[in-house]
Amino acid sequence: GSSRSEGPGLPRPGTACEGDLQAVAMGGGRGDSRDPSRGRKDNERSRSRSRKADRKDSRSPSRSPADGHHKPKRPDDYGVDTIKITDDDAAFILGKGGKTKEKIARVSEAEIELFERDLILEIRGGKLQRRRAKKYCEGVMAQRTGPVAVTEDYDDGDLTMLMVPQEAVGFVTGRAGNFLRSMEEEWNTLMFFCEVDGAGGRRSKDYEKLAIFGSVRSRRGAELKVLSAVETKVPGYFSRFKDEVLDRDRGKDDTGTWGTDTTTFQDDELSYALGKQGGTRKKLEKSSGSIVQYVGNLALFSGTKVCRKRAKEYMKWLFQQLEGPVYVENWEDRDDVTVMEIPSDCIGYVTGSRRAALGGMEEEWGTLMFFMTKPGTEKGGGRRGFGEQLAIFGDTRARRGAELKVMSSVEEKAPGQFTRGIREKYSSEKGFATDRMIFKDDELSYALGKQGTTRKKLALASGCILQYVGHVAFMAGTMKERKRCKEFIDWLLAQRRGQVTVNNIQERDDCTEMHVPENCKGWVTGNRGSELRRVEAETGTFMFMALDKHGDERLLIFGSDPGTKSGTGGRMHAERLINEMIQDKLRSDGGGGGRGRSDSRSPPRKRDSRSPPRRRSHSRRSSPPRRRSPSPRRRSNSRRR
Repeated sequence: GSSRSEGPGLPRPGTACEGDLQAVAMGGGRGDSRDPSRGRKDNERSRSRSRKADRKDSRSPSRSPADGHHKPKRPDDYGVDTIKITDDDAAFILGKGGKTKEKIARVSEAEIELFERDLILEIRGGKLQRRRAKKYCEGVMAQRTGPVAVTEDYDDGDLTMLMVPQEAVGFVTGRAGNFLRSMEEEWNTLMFFCEVDGAGGRRSKDYEKLAIFGSVRSRRGAELKVLSAVETKVPGYFSRFKDEVLDRDRGKDDTGTWGTDTTTFQDDELSYALGKQGGTRKKLEKSSGSIVQYVGNLALFSGTKVCRKRAKEYMKWLFQQLEGPVYVENWEDRDDVTVMEIPSDCIGYVTGSRRAALGGMEEEWGTLMFFMTKPGTEKGGGRRGFGEQLAIFGDTRARRGAELKVMSSVEEKAPGQFTRGIREKYSSEKGFATDRMIFKDDELSYALGKQGTTRKKLALASGCILQYVGHVAFMAGTMKERKRCKEFIDWLLAQRRGQVTVNNIQERDDCTEMHVPENCKGWVTGNRGSELRRVEAETGTFMFMALDKHGDERLLIFGSDPGTKSGTGGRMHAERLINEMIQDKLRSDGGGGGRGRSDSRSPPRKRDSRSPPRRRSHSRRSSPPRRRSPSPRRRSNSRRR
């Protein structure tokens, strides 16, 4: 029964949310002077399926009733709290582009809605979630008037207090707070400097207190990153608090094995363990699942017992590679490794110049990869013409992604290596598994796209690992992800033959349906679909015009990520971008004085190969290139004279 914003540009009467500010920024605020033609066309404005009137409790314009099973089950103490705030507080809570509000919601795991017109903050969730969200909001608002006073009751098991020396405070904060914000983004935390127990100002002679809010893992990741930065500015500072830091939060995770281990580096070892721009450290962190951070010459590994053990093993193998070939004994008994046999003539191709190809795969998938040679075996002297074994370490999903990428590379160099005699396969496994689909000759290049853009787009939108090995598409993920990926490929290939009909939208939780005004269709799709491709690349979605069961055409936005009202990526972001294009077109057609786009992009004249014929004829009718034709005649006439 609460009032809510129904999405960008379509607020409910009596309420105002972030969408109002965005509409004003686009030149579409309520104060716009609209001529009659603009008013008529506004009625044709795009609408998403999820804005139905009966969905009064919808928080986002692109969520559907089927989304419910995606949300975590509501706790028994689920409720709603409201806070009355001021205008200035609202600006602080919202933040640039709504990012601060979203950050508070992520860290507290509560739903937060800001009604700007009524200046009311609404917080939904369990009792602890609401308490944390309220606490974070109060902390953010308090920063407007001075240092935040942090009392003992602030700690709900979500607070780490860290002493930062005065000479390093500016370094940790960064210009305009950028370094602090980047750590919040990376580790999903909320961080600010504060005074403790009303000690009369946060500043003292020696240090300031930094409050870090979040989960055990998030707080430790941000804390170690701050300590690493402080140590570069004030060498030796960490040694004063080392024992306190190492013992903090010990055993406080779900497994009860959370802790921190350390290893000391020699001076010449640190740069190797760090890698170019910290690449090696990040690789170890992602593949092991443990937080890996270097403070001075000390390496700290924070995580569960299993993750810490893996991180230290990976570090050991990393340094062993400096001395010669590495072989992992009893790798068959491990659950964190995939081993591939690579043909001798493909090893250099898979590795790349100065290890660039292998390093790129490690970075893309968050894995640790190296070639193994068994002691007593000549390097490159493997069985049946195989050169060496490639070991891939990481979690199941990451290993499979990297493995399929290697298979694709080897297949290019040695066709048939992995696809000879292979057949299509569709698994009935609900969990993680791999399906195979064989392409015909003319289908592969279309499904691949320029520089693989179409394949990457389908993988990102479906949430499934998609890799082409020769003419075979490998789809790895859960059953839902694999099924979604297969549907996307089928629809993509069907567009080559003409109009696609998609009927089951109401049953899906991965689609937003938009009805685009007839006079805007050519503008929205762009020349040969260029505008849709641009939006897809920017938002990680899959979009196309399709018919419904009644033969009516509409735009479908597919993606496993629903997105957020003001964030980047996901279906809601794509919907906002499409709405902006529609408003631009309506303004330019109606003479409403909005910012037109005719100066930066010529109207589409060619039909997109994936777009319906009706749109082609309409976009041609509405496009003004006919005015160009007289100019050659004028030139020729002047020449005759």
